[in-house]
Amino acid sequence: MKKTLLLVLVLLFQNAFSKPITETQKLAATCKVWGFLKYYHPNVADGSKNWDEQLFQILPKVEEAQTAEAFSLVIENWITSLGEVKAYKISTPTSKKEYFDKNFDLSWFSKNDLFSKSLSKKIKFIEENRIQVKQYYVDFELNTGKVPLQFNNEIKYTDFKWTNKNLRLLALFRYWNYIEYFFPYKYQMDENWDKVLNTMLPRFYAPESEKDFVLAMREISIKLNDTHASTQMSQLFDYFGDKFIPADVKIIDEKAVIISLKNDSLAKVSDLKIGDVITKVEGKTIAELLKENRKYVEGSNEPSVLRNAYWTIFNGKTSSVEVEFVRDGKTAVKSINRYKYQDLKIQFPDREKWKILEDNVGYVNYDALEESDVPALISALNNTNAIIFDNRERPNDVMFAISDWLNSEPKEFVKFLDPDVSYPGRYLWRNEILKCGKNNPEYYKGKVIVLVNEKAVSHAEFNAMSLQTAPKVKVIGSQTGGADGANYRFPIIKGFYTSFTCYGVFYPNKKETQRIGIVPDIEVKPTILGIQQGKDEVLDRALLFVKTGK
Repeated sequence: MKKTLLLVLVLLFQNAFSKPITETQKLAATCKVWGFLKYYHPNVADGSKNWDEQLFQILPKVEEAQTAEAFSLVIENWITSLGEVKAYKISTPTSKKEYFDKNFDLSWFSKNDLFSKSLSKKIKFIEENRIQVKQYYVDFELNTGKVPLQFNNEIKYTDFKWTNKNLRLLALFRYWNYIEYFFPYKYQMDENWDKVLNTMLPRFYAPESEKDFVLAMREISIKLNDTHASTQMSQLFDYFGDKFIPADVKIIDEKAVIISLKNDSLAKVSDLKIGDVITKVEGKTIAELLKENRKYVEGSNEPSVLRNAYWTIFNGKTSSVEVEFVRDGKTAVKSINRYKYQDLKIQFPDREKWKILEDNVGYVNYDALEESDVPALISALNNTNAIIFDNRERPNDVMFAISDWLNSEPKEFVKFLDPDVSYPGRYLWRNEILKCGKNNPEYYKGKVIVLVNEKAVSHAEFNAMSLQTAPKVKVIGSQTGGADGANYRFPIIKGFYTSFTCYGVFYPNKKETQRIGIVPDIEVKPTILGIQQGKDEVLDRALLFVKTGK
Protein backbone atom coordinates (compact mmCIF):
# COMPACT_ATOMS: atom_id res chain seq x y z
CA MET A 1 0.00 0.00 0.00
CA LYS A 2 2.79 2.39 0.96
CA LYS A 3 4.67 1.55 -2.25
CA THR A 4 1.56 2.21 -4.34
CA LEU A 5 0.98 5.53 -2.57
CA LEU A 6 4.61 6.49 -3.11
CA LEU A 7 4.39 5.67 -6.83
CA VAL A 8 1.23 7.77 -7.18
CA LEU A 9 2.92 10.70 -5.42
CA VAL A 10 5.96 10.43 -7.70
CA LEU A 11 3.78 10.44 -10.81
CA LEU A 12 1.76 13.38 -9.52
CA PHE A 13 5.00 15.25 -8.80
CA GLN A 14 6.33 14.56 -12.28
CA ASN A 15 3.09 15.63 -13.95
CA ALA A 16 2.95 18.78 -11.84
CA PHE A 17 6.35 19.89 -13.12
CA SER A 18 6.19 18.57 -16.68
CA LYS A 19 5.55 21.09 -19.44
CA PRO A 20 2.64 20.29 -21.76
CA ILE A 21 3.29 21.52 -25.29
CA THR A 22 1.25 22.20 -28.41
CA GLU A 23 1.58 20.68 -31.85
CA THR A 24 2.68 24.03 -33.22
CA GLN A 25 5.44 24.39 -30.62
CA LYS A 26 6.76 20.91 -31.34
CA LEU A 27 6.71 21.29 -35.11
CA ALA A 28 8.23 24.77 -35.02
CA ALA A 29 11.12 23.49 -32.92
CA THR A 30 11.50 20.43 -35.16
CA CYS A 31 11.60 22.65 -38.25
CA LYS A 32 14.40 24.71 -36.74
CA VAL A 33 16.43 21.72 -35.61
CA TRP A 34 15.96 19.92 -38.94
CA GLY A 35 17.14 22.98 -40.89
CA PHE A 36 20.04 23.65 -38.56
CA LEU A 37 21.31 20.08 -38.83
CA LYS A 38 20.85 20.16 -42.62
CA TYR A 39 23.33 23.01 -42.96
CA TYR A 40 25.55 22.55 -39.88
CA HIS A 41 25.92 18.91 -38.86
CA PRO A 42 29.03 17.37 -40.51
CA ASN A 43 27.25 14.04 -40.99
CA VAL A 44 24.17 15.62 -42.54
CA ALA A 45 25.41 18.65 -44.51
CA ASP A 46 27.76 16.35 -46.44
CA GLY A 47 24.77 14.63 -48.05
CA SER A 48 25.46 11.20 -46.58
CA LYS A 49 21.92 10.91 -45.14
CA ASN A 50 18.54 10.93 -46.80
CA TRP A 51 17.56 14.02 -44.87
CA ASP A 52 13.94 14.14 -46.01
CA GLU A 53 13.45 10.54 -44.91
CA GLN A 54 15.00 11.38 -41.56
CA LEU A 55 12.31 14.01 -41.11
CA PHE A 56 9.54 11.58 -42.01
CA GLN A 57 10.90 9.11 -39.45
CA ILE A 58 11.16 11.62 -36.61
CA LEU A 59 7.73 13.24 -37.11
CA PRO A 60 5.71 10.37 -35.52
CA LYS A 61 7.99 10.42 -32.48
CA VAL A 62 7.56 14.18 -32.21
CA GLU A 63 3.79 13.75 -32.42
CA GLU A 64 3.85 11.20 -29.58
CA ALA A 65 5.82 13.48 -27.26
CA GLN A 66 3.37 15.20 -24.93
CA THR A 67 5.78 17.16 -22.74
CA ALA A 68 8.82 19.32 -23.25
CA GLU A 69 10.94 16.68 -21.53
CA ALA A 70 9.72 13.92 -23.84
CA PHE A 71 10.17 16.11 -26.91
CA SER A 72 13.66 17.12 -25.90
CA LEU A 73 14.62 13.48 -25.43
CA VAL A 74 13.29 12.58 -28.90
CA ILE A 75 15.40 15.29 -30.53
CA GLU A 76 18.49 14.50 -28.49
CA ASN A 77 18.31 10.79 -29.34
CA TRP A 78 17.84 11.72 -32.99
CA ILE A 79 20.99 13.88 -33.00
CA THR A 80 22.95 11.13 -31.27
CA SER A 81 21.88 8.66 -33.96
CA LEU A 82 23.49 10.84 -36.62
CA GLY A 83 26.96 9.88 -35.45
CA GLU A 84 29.87 11.51 -33.67
CA VAL A 85 30.76 15.14 -34.27
CA LYS A 86 34.47 15.61 -33.82
CA ALA A 87 35.82 18.74 -32.20
CA TYR A 88 38.15 20.82 -34.30
CA LYS A 89 40.11 24.01 -33.91
CA ILE A 90 38.86 26.82 -36.11
CA SER A 91 41.67 27.93 -38.38
CA THR A 92 42.56 31.59 -38.60
CA PRO A 93 41.44 32.96 -41.97
CA THR A 94 44.19 34.18 -44.27
CA SER A 95 42.26 37.39 -44.98
CA LYS A 96 40.11 39.38 -42.60
CA LYS A 97 36.38 38.83 -43.04
CA GLU A 98 33.93 41.66 -42.45
CA TYR A 99 30.71 40.14 -41.13
CA PHE A 100 27.18 41.47 -41.24
CA ASP A 101 25.17 39.81 -38.49
CA LYS A 102 21.76 41.49 -38.46
CA ASN A 103 20.27 38.24 -39.76
CA PHE A 104 22.27 35.93 -37.53
CA ASP A 105 20.66 34.53 -34.40
CA LEU A 106 21.12 30.99 -33.10
CA SER A 107 19.99 31.87 -29.59
CA TRP A 108 16.81 29.81 -30.13
CA PHE A 109 18.47 26.58 -29.05
CA SER A 110 19.56 28.02 -25.70
CA LYS A 111 16.36 29.96 -25.00
CA ASN A 112 13.77 27.42 -26.13
CA ASP A 113 11.56 26.15 -23.29
CA LEU A 114 11.24 22.82 -25.09
CA PHE A 115 14.97 22.09 -24.98
CA SER A 116 16.79 20.49 -22.06
CA LYS A 117 20.18 21.88 -21.10
CA SER A 118 21.89 18.80 -22.50
CA LEU A 119 20.09 19.21 -25.85
CA SER A 120 21.01 22.89 -26.07
CA LYS A 121 24.61 22.00 -25.25
CA LYS A 122 24.65 19.33 -27.96
CA ILE A 123 23.36 21.77 -30.61
CA LYS A 124 25.84 24.42 -29.53
CA PHE A 125 28.66 21.91 -29.93
CA ILE A 126 27.51 21.22 -33.50
CA GLU A 127 27.55 24.97 -34.25
CA GLU A 128 31.10 25.23 -32.94
CA ASN A 129 32.19 22.14 -34.89
CA ARG A 130 30.09 22.61 -38.01
CA ILE A 131 30.84 21.07 -41.39
CA GLN A 132 34.19 22.08 -42.86
CA VAL A 133 33.87 20.52 -46.32
CA LYS A 134 31.70 21.63 -49.24
CA GLN A 135 27.98 21.89 -48.46
CA TYR A 136 25.82 19.31 -50.22
CA TYR A 137 22.52 21.19 -50.14
CA VAL A 138 23.61 24.76 -50.85
CA ASP A 139 26.27 26.66 -52.73
CA PHE A 140 27.13 30.29 -53.34
CA GLU A 141 29.60 30.93 -56.11
CA LEU A 142 30.17 34.10 -58.10
CA ASN A 143 31.03 34.46 -61.77
CA THR A 144 29.52 31.17 -62.91
CA GLY A 145 27.12 32.66 -65.45
CA LYS A 146 24.12 31.84 -63.27
CA VAL A 147 22.58 33.15 -60.05
CA PRO A 148 25.28 32.59 -57.38
CA LEU A 149 22.99 31.03 -54.77
CA GLN A 150 21.96 27.47 -55.59
CA PHE A 151 19.97 24.97 -53.51
CA ASN A 152 21.25 21.59 -54.62
CA ASN A 153 20.37 17.93 -54.44
CA GLU A 154 16.84 18.27 -53.12
CA ILE A 155 14.75 15.17 -53.73
CA LYS A 156 12.04 15.66 -56.35
CA TYR A 157 8.67 14.12 -55.50
CA THR A 158 7.01 13.36 -58.81
CA ASP A 159 3.83 12.16 -57.10
CA PHE A 160 3.48 15.06 -54.66
CA LYS A 161 -0.05 15.29 -53.29
CA TRP A 162 -1.26 18.03 -51.01
CA THR A 163 -3.02 15.45 -48.81
CA ASN A 164 0.35 14.01 -47.77
CA LYS A 165 1.05 15.60 -44.40
CA ASN A 166 4.73 14.69 -44.43
CA LEU A 167 5.29 16.35 -47.80
CA ARG A 168 3.33 19.44 -46.80
CA LEU A 169 5.54 19.85 -43.74
CA LEU A 170 8.65 19.13 -45.80
CA ALA A 171 7.70 21.97 -48.18
CA LEU A 172 7.32 24.35 -45.26
CA PHE A 173 10.48 23.19 -43.50
CA ARG A 174 12.53 23.53 -46.67
CA TYR A 175 11.23 27.00 -47.44
CA TRP A 176 11.42 28.36 -43.92
CA ASN A 177 15.06 27.32 -43.59
CA TYR A 178 16.00 28.63 -47.02
CA ILE A 179 14.91 32.04 -45.81
CA GLU A 180 16.25 31.63 -42.28
CA TYR A 181 19.80 31.09 -43.50
CA PHE A 182 20.03 32.53 -47.00
CA PHE A 183 17.75 35.58 -47.41
CA PRO A 184 19.97 38.64 -46.91
CA TYR A 185 17.11 41.00 -46.07
CA LYS A 186 15.39 38.87 -43.44
CA TYR A 187 16.08 41.53 -40.81
CA GLN A 188 14.03 44.06 -42.78
CA MET A 189 10.81 42.05 -42.92
CA ASP A 190 7.69 43.44 -41.25
CA GLU A 191 7.10 40.20 -39.33
CA ASN A 192 9.62 38.26 -37.29
CA TRP A 193 10.46 35.08 -39.18
CA ASP A 194 10.07 32.90 -36.09
CA LYS A 195 6.58 34.27 -35.54
CA VAL A 196 5.75 33.63 -39.20
CA LEU A 197 6.63 29.97 -38.67
CA ASN A 198 4.31 29.70 -35.68
CA THR A 199 1.50 31.55 -37.45
CA MET A 200 1.66 29.56 -40.67
CA LEU A 201 2.28 26.07 -39.28
CA PRO A 202 -1.39 25.13 -38.71
CA ARG A 203 -2.07 25.83 -42.40
CA PHE A 204 0.48 23.14 -43.26
CA TYR A 205 -0.10 20.38 -40.73
CA ALA A 206 -3.91 20.74 -40.69
CA PRO A 207 -5.12 22.80 -43.70
CA GLU A 208 -8.86 23.20 -44.15
CA SER A 209 -8.62 22.35 -47.86
CA GLU A 210 -6.25 22.19 -50.82
CA LYS A 211 -6.97 25.86 -51.44
CA ASP A 212 -6.00 26.71 -47.86
CA PHE A 213 -2.68 24.89 -48.26
CA VAL A 214 -1.91 26.37 -51.68
CA LEU A 215 -2.65 29.92 -50.56
CA ALA A 216 -0.53 29.36 -47.46
CA MET A 217 2.39 28.52 -49.77
CA ARG A 218 1.77 31.84 -51.52
CA GLU A 219 1.23 33.89 -48.38
CA ILE A 220 4.40 32.82 -46.58
CA SER A 221 6.54 34.05 -49.48
CA ILE A 222 4.72 37.39 -49.56
CA LYS A 223 5.77 37.93 -45.94
CA LEU A 224 9.35 38.44 -47.13
CA ASN A 225 8.39 42.00 -48.20
CA ASP A 226 10.55 41.52 -51.27
CA THR A 227 9.35 42.50 -54.74
CA HIS A 228 11.30 39.50 -56.05
CA ALA A 229 9.62 37.09 -53.64
CA SER A 230 6.52 35.10 -54.45
CA THR A 231 5.47 31.49 -54.92
CA GLN A 232 3.91 30.50 -58.22
CA MET A 233 1.58 27.56 -58.72
CA SER A 234 -1.00 26.62 -61.35
CA GLN A 235 -3.81 26.62 -58.80
CA LEU A 236 -3.65 30.42 -58.54
CA PHE A 237 -5.40 30.64 -61.89
CA ASP A 238 -8.09 28.30 -60.56
CA TYR A 239 -8.72 30.55 -57.58
CA PHE A 240 -8.28 34.00 -59.13
CA GLY A 241 -9.04 33.25 -62.76
CA ASP A 242 -6.92 33.17 -65.90
CA LYS A 243 -8.62 35.96 -67.84
CA PHE A 244 -7.32 39.54 -67.99
CA ILE A 245 -8.80 42.87 -68.99
CA PRO A 246 -7.15 44.44 -72.08
CA ALA A 247 -5.77 47.45 -70.21
CA ASP A 248 -3.05 48.43 -67.75
CA VAL A 249 -3.97 50.36 -64.63
CA LYS A 250 -2.26 52.41 -61.98
CA ILE A 251 -3.77 52.63 -58.53
CA ILE A 252 -3.97 56.23 -57.35
CA ASP A 253 -5.95 57.33 -54.31
CA GLU A 254 -7.55 53.87 -54.06
CA LYS A 255 -8.84 54.07 -57.61
CA ALA A 256 -7.65 52.09 -60.66
CA VAL A 257 -6.81 54.50 -63.49
CA ILE A 258 -6.31 53.11 -66.99
CA ILE A 259 -2.87 54.23 -68.16
CA SER A 260 -2.43 52.16 -71.33
CA LEU A 261 -4.23 49.64 -73.54
CA LYS A 262 -2.82 46.16 -74.08
CA ASN A 263 -4.68 45.85 -77.38
CA ASP A 264 -6.44 48.81 -79.00
CA SER A 265 -9.06 46.71 -80.76
CA LEU A 266 -10.00 44.65 -77.71
CA ALA A 267 -10.10 47.78 -75.55
CA LYS A 268 -12.42 49.44 -78.07
CA VAL A 269 -14.86 46.51 -77.82
CA SER A 270 -15.28 47.30 -74.11
CA ASP A 271 -15.09 51.06 -74.69
CA LEU A 272 -11.99 51.49 -72.51
CA LYS A 273 -10.07 54.74 -72.66
CA ILE A 274 -6.88 55.97 -71.07
CA GLY A 275 -7.86 58.09 -68.08
CA ASP A 276 -10.97 56.09 -67.17
CA VAL A 277 -11.13 55.82 -63.38
CA ILE A 278 -12.44 52.48 -62.14
CA THR A 279 -13.87 52.77 -58.64
CA LYS A 280 -15.54 49.38 -58.15
CA VAL A 281 -15.14 45.83 -59.48
CA GLU A 282 -18.10 43.48 -59.09
CA GLY A 283 -19.55 45.85 -56.50
CA LYS A 284 -16.43 46.07 -54.33
CA THR A 285 -14.31 49.20 -54.06
CA ILE A 286 -10.65 49.08 -55.02
CA ALA A 287 -9.79 49.68 -51.37
CA GLU A 288 -11.85 46.67 -50.29
CA LEU A 289 -10.24 44.44 -52.90
CA LEU A 290 -6.77 45.58 -51.90
CA LYS A 291 -7.43 44.87 -48.23
CA GLU A 292 -8.82 41.45 -49.08
CA ASN A 293 -6.00 40.38 -51.39
CA ARG A 294 -2.78 42.16 -50.46
CA LYS A 295 -1.56 39.08 -48.55
CA TYR A 296 -1.16 37.44 -51.97
CA VAL A 297 0.71 40.34 -53.60
CA GLU A 298 4.49 40.63 -53.56
CA GLY A 299 6.17 43.95 -52.91
CA SER A 300 9.04 45.47 -50.96
CA ASN A 301 7.05 48.65 -50.40
CA GLU A 302 3.57 50.06 -50.93
CA PRO A 303 4.11 51.33 -54.51
CA SER A 304 5.31 47.85 -55.51
CA VAL A 305 2.30 46.17 -53.90
CA LEU A 306 -0.08 48.57 -55.66
CA ARG A 307 1.64 47.90 -58.98
CA ASN A 308 1.49 44.11 -58.60
CA ALA A 309 -2.06 43.86 -57.23
CA TYR A 310 -3.86 44.25 -60.59
CA TRP A 311 -4.50 40.51 -61.14
CA THR A 312 -6.15 40.09 -57.73
CA ILE A 313 -8.52 42.93 -58.62
CA PHE A 314 -9.38 42.34 -62.28
CA ASN A 315 -8.67 38.71 -63.12
CA GLY A 316 -11.45 36.15 -63.17
CA LYS A 317 -12.79 32.95 -64.72
CA THR A 318 -15.69 34.58 -66.54
CA SER A 319 -15.42 36.31 -69.90
CA SER A 320 -16.48 39.68 -68.50
CA VAL A 321 -16.44 41.69 -65.30
CA GLU A 322 -18.70 44.49 -64.09
CA VAL A 323 -17.03 47.75 -63.12
CA GLU A 324 -18.10 51.14 -61.89
CA PHE A 325 -16.07 53.88 -63.56
CA VAL A 326 -15.84 57.63 -63.91
CA ARG A 327 -15.33 59.39 -67.27
CA ASP A 328 -15.68 63.10 -67.89
CA GLY A 329 -17.04 63.54 -64.37
CA LYS A 330 -19.84 61.03 -64.88
CA THR A 331 -20.15 57.72 -63.02
CA ALA A 332 -21.46 54.66 -64.83
CA VAL A 333 -21.49 50.87 -64.62
CA LYS A 334 -20.63 48.52 -67.47
CA SER A 335 -19.11 45.13 -68.31
CA ILE A 336 -15.53 44.79 -69.51
CA ASN A 337 -14.48 41.77 -71.53
CA ARG A 338 -11.70 39.54 -70.17
CA TYR A 339 -9.35 37.37 -72.20
CA LYS A 340 -6.80 34.64 -71.66
CA TYR A 341 -3.32 36.10 -71.75
CA GLN A 342 -2.37 34.59 -75.10
CA ASP A 343 -5.58 35.95 -76.63
CA LEU A 344 -4.77 39.52 -75.61
CA LYS A 345 -2.16 39.69 -78.37
CA ILE A 346 -0.50 42.54 -76.53
CA GLN A 347 0.73 45.36 -78.74
CA PHE A 348 4.14 46.80 -77.85
CA PRO A 349 4.68 50.18 -79.48
CA ASP A 350 8.00 50.92 -81.15
CA ARG A 351 10.10 53.29 -79.09
CA GLU A 352 12.87 55.58 -80.27
CA LYS A 353 16.13 54.77 -78.53
CA TRP A 354 16.96 58.43 -78.12
CA LYS A 355 15.95 61.84 -79.39
CA ILE A 356 16.66 65.51 -78.80
CA LEU A 357 13.87 67.55 -77.19
CA GLU A 358 13.43 71.33 -77.07
CA ASP A 359 16.21 73.42 -75.54
CA ASN A 360 18.80 70.86 -76.71
CA VAL A 361 17.87 68.24 -74.14
CA GLY A 362 18.67 64.63 -74.91
CA TYR A 363 16.17 61.91 -73.99
CA VAL A 364 17.11 58.24 -73.77
CA ASN A 365 14.71 55.31 -73.61
CA TYR A 366 17.06 53.37 -71.39
CA ASP A 367 15.24 50.05 -71.80
CA ALA A 368 15.49 50.21 -75.59
CA LEU A 369 19.22 50.95 -75.63
CA GLU A 370 21.73 48.21 -76.49
CA GLU A 371 25.44 48.37 -75.69
CA SER A 372 26.22 48.47 -79.41
CA ASP A 373 24.16 51.69 -79.63
CA VAL A 374 26.28 53.61 -77.14
CA PRO A 375 28.92 55.05 -79.56
CA ALA A 376 26.17 56.47 -81.80
CA LEU A 377 24.30 57.74 -78.74
CA ILE A 378 27.38 59.59 -77.50
CA SER A 379 27.95 61.11 -80.91
CA ALA A 380 24.34 62.31 -81.12
CA LEU A 381 23.94 63.64 -77.55
CA ASN A 382 27.42 64.68 -76.42
CA ASN A 383 26.79 68.38 -77.07
CA THR A 384 23.35 68.59 -75.44
CA ASN A 385 22.69 70.75 -72.39
CA ALA A 386 21.23 67.83 -70.46
CA ILE A 387 20.33 64.19 -70.90
CA ILE A 388 17.26 62.53 -69.42
CA PHE A 389 17.68 58.78 -68.91
CA ASP A 390 14.24 57.24 -68.65
CA ASN A 391 14.87 54.40 -66.21
CA ARG A 392 11.21 53.52 -65.60
CA GLU A 393 11.53 50.14 -67.34
CA ARG A 394 14.15 47.40 -67.08
CA PRO A 395 17.27 48.52 -68.99
CA ASN A 396 19.67 46.30 -70.88
CA ASP A 397 23.31 45.84 -69.86
CA VAL A 398 24.56 49.27 -70.89
CA MET A 399 25.40 50.79 -67.51
CA PHE A 400 29.18 50.48 -67.64
CA ALA A 401 29.45 51.84 -71.17
CA ILE A 402 27.23 54.79 -70.23
CA SER A 403 29.12 55.42 -66.98
CA ASP A 404 32.42 55.53 -68.87
CA TRP A 405 30.96 58.47 -70.79
CA LEU A 406 29.34 60.29 -67.87
CA ASN A 407 32.26 60.16 -65.40
CA SER A 408 35.70 61.73 -65.39
CA GLU A 409 37.18 58.88 -63.31
CA PRO A 410 36.22 55.46 -61.89
CA LYS A 411 33.82 55.64 -58.95
CA GLU A 412 32.64 53.02 -56.48
CA PHE A 413 28.86 52.85 -56.59
CA VAL A 414 27.82 49.66 -54.79
CA LYS A 415 28.66 47.29 -51.98
CA PHE A 416 27.53 43.65 -51.94
CA LEU A 417 26.49 41.34 -49.13
CA ASP A 418 26.86 37.59 -49.60
CA PRO A 419 25.78 34.59 -47.48
CA ASP A 420 28.59 32.70 -45.77
CA VAL A 421 27.69 29.09 -46.57
CA SER A 422 30.45 27.91 -44.23
CA TYR A 423 28.56 29.55 -41.35
CA PRO A 424 24.90 29.63 -42.49
CA GLY A 425 22.94 32.64 -41.34
CA ARG A 426 25.98 34.89 -41.30
CA TYR A 427 26.76 37.30 -44.11
CA LEU A 428 29.98 38.78 -45.43
CA TRP A 429 30.66 42.06 -47.14
CA ARG A 430 32.11 41.13 -50.52
CA ASN A 431 35.78 42.11 -50.85
CA GLU A 432 35.38 43.06 -54.48
CA ILE A 433 35.09 46.80 -55.03
CA LEU A 434 32.92 47.43 -58.07
CA LYS A 435 33.41 50.73 -59.84
CA CYS A 436 31.85 52.36 -62.86
CA GLY A 437 33.33 55.05 -65.06
CA LYS A 438 36.88 55.52 -66.26
CA ASN A 439 39.54 58.22 -66.49
CA ASN A 440 37.96 60.33 -69.18
CA PRO A 441 38.75 64.06 -69.63
CA GLU A 442 36.14 64.12 -72.40
CA TYR A 443 33.31 63.07 -70.09
CA TYR A 444 29.82 64.48 -70.59
CA LYS A 445 29.58 68.00 -69.12
CA GLY A 446 25.83 68.59 -69.15
CA LYS A 447 23.18 67.81 -66.57
CA VAL A 448 22.18 64.18 -66.09
CA ILE A 449 18.62 63.36 -65.04
CA VAL A 450 17.36 59.90 -64.14
CA LEU A 451 13.62 59.14 -64.18
CA VAL A 452 12.38 56.42 -61.82
CA ASN A 453 9.16 54.96 -60.44
CA GLU A 454 7.91 51.69 -58.92
CA LYS A 455 8.53 49.85 -62.20
CA ALA A 456 12.26 50.38 -61.71
CA VAL A 457 13.15 47.15 -59.91
CA SER A 458 16.35 45.18 -59.39
CA HIS A 459 18.56 45.72 -62.46
CA ALA A 460 16.91 49.09 -63.07
CA GLU A 461 17.75 50.15 -59.51
CA PHE A 462 21.31 48.89 -59.96
CA ASN A 463 21.55 51.01 -63.12
CA ALA A 464 20.21 54.05 -61.30
CA MET A 465 22.95 53.63 -58.67
CA SER A 466 25.59 53.73 -61.39
CA LEU A 467 24.00 56.81 -62.99
CA GLN A 468 24.03 58.54 -59.62
CA THR A 469 27.83 58.72 -59.83
CA ALA A 470 27.63 61.33 -62.62
CA PRO A 471 28.86 64.79 -61.53
CA LYS A 472 25.64 66.72 -62.27
CA VAL A 473 22.91 64.21 -61.61
CA LYS A 474 19.35 64.45 -60.31
CA VAL A 475 16.94 61.58 -59.77
CA ILE A 476 13.33 62.59 -60.45
CA GLY A 477 10.20 60.52 -59.93
CA SER A 478 8.87 58.28 -57.18
CA GLN A 479 9.94 55.37 -54.98
CA THR A 480 11.41 52.44 -56.88
CA GLY A 481 10.63 48.73 -56.43
CA GLY A 482 13.08 48.21 -53.56
CA ALA A 483 14.43 44.78 -54.56
CA ASP A 484 18.07 45.18 -55.51
CA GLY A 485 20.17 42.05 -56.11
CA ALA A 486 19.91 38.85 -58.14
CA ASN A 487 16.52 37.15 -58.19
CA TYR A 488 16.90 33.41 -57.50
CA ARG A 489 14.06 31.25 -58.87
CA PHE A 490 13.79 27.62 -57.79
CA PRO A 491 11.25 24.88 -56.93
CA ILE A 492 10.28 24.24 -53.31
CA ILE A 493 8.57 21.00 -54.20
CA LYS A 494 6.75 19.77 -57.32
CA GLY A 495 4.23 22.34 -58.53
CA PHE A 496 5.46 25.19 -56.31
CA TYR A 497 8.12 27.53 -57.67
CA THR A 498 9.38 30.46 -55.69
CA SER A 499 11.96 33.24 -55.76
CA PHE A 500 13.68 35.83 -53.62
CA THR A 501 16.60 38.27 -53.69
CA CYS A 502 19.68 36.18 -52.93
CA TYR A 503 22.42 38.71 -52.13
CA GLY A 504 22.43 42.20 -50.70
CA VAL A 505 23.01 45.43 -52.61
CA PHE A 506 23.94 48.58 -50.71
CA TYR A 507 25.52 51.93 -51.46
CA PRO A 508 29.29 52.14 -50.78
CA ASN A 509 28.53 53.70 -47.36
CA LYS A 510 26.36 50.61 -46.60
CA LYS A 511 23.12 52.54 -46.97
CA GLU A 512 20.29 50.13 -47.81
CA THR A 513 18.39 49.96 -51.06
CA GLN A 514 16.13 47.00 -50.21
CA ARG A 515 12.56 48.13 -49.54
CA ILE A 516 13.72 51.78 -49.64
CA GLY A 517 14.64 51.76 -53.30
CA ILE A 518 16.37 54.64 -55.07
CA VAL A 519 15.26 57.80 -53.32
CA PRO A 520 14.43 60.62 -55.79
CA ASP A 521 16.01 64.02 -55.32
CA ILE A 522 12.75 65.48 -56.61
CA GLU A 523 9.61 63.49 -55.94
CA VAL A 524 6.91 63.51 -58.61
CA LYS A 525 3.93 61.16 -58.80
CA PRO A 526 1.50 60.94 -61.71
CA THR A 527 -1.96 62.32 -60.97
CA ILE A 528 -5.33 61.21 -62.29
CA LEU A 529 -5.80 64.56 -64.01
CA GLY A 530 -2.37 64.38 -65.60
CA ILE A 531 -3.08 60.91 -67.00
CA GLN A 532 -6.43 62.09 -68.38
CA GLN A 533 -4.71 65.05 -70.04
CA GLY A 534 -2.13 62.75 -71.64
CA LYS A 535 0.79 64.24 -69.71
CA ASP A 536 3.99 62.57 -68.57
CA GLU A 537 4.28 64.58 -65.37
CA VAL A 538 7.61 63.04 -64.37
CA LEU A 539 9.21 63.95 -67.70
CA ASP A 540 7.62 67.41 -67.56
CA ARG A 541 9.18 67.96 -64.13
CA ALA A 542 12.57 66.90 -65.47
CA LEU A 543 12.32 69.42 -68.30
CA LEU A 544 11.37 72.12 -65.80
CA PHE A 545 14.46 71.26 -63.76
CA VAL A 546 16.66 71.63 -66.85
CA LYS A 547 15.27 75.13 -67.40
CA THR A 548 15.24 76.40 -63.83
CA GLY A 549 17.81 74.30 -62.01
CA LYS A 550 15.22 73.51 -59.35
